Amino acid sequence: MRVVLDTNVIISAFIKSRSNPADILQMVLERKLSLCFNPAILSEYEGVTGRPKFASIIDHDKVRRFIDLLQKIGISHTPSPSTGIMPDKDDRIFYDTAKETGAYLITGNTKHYPSEFFIINPADFLALINKRQAASP
Repeated sequence: MRVVLDTNVIISAFIKSRSNPADILQMVLERKLSLCFNPAILSEYEGVTGRPKFASIIDHDKVRRFIDLLQKIGISHTPSPSTGIMPDKDDRIFYDTAKETGAYLITGNTKHYPSEFFIINPADFLALINKRQAASP
């Protein structure tokens, strides 16, 4: 299953190791999920996690290693820009990447995106995964 992780999910996963975002990130690292990305998304991950306010709570070396690994195991895709209204223009790259790759866009800020089935928060995504696993023989 393909996913795109909004930066707030990455931040949460690195801050709190026992959390829904951390569980999702672990599934990516275990290759149970395929993470779709592009250079703009990677730049956002690195830029936001490197902000001074996160310096004491996020290990930037871990983030760098994650980004390096992602470039090897993830799915790189540079989408065509969409034209719909988006509350925050910086979120468009996540939306467009998810839409074009058929991925779920996992975000803690669903209100920042259009109301579409593939845009989901971490708790609901994990519930969806658990439901699918329970239905599998």
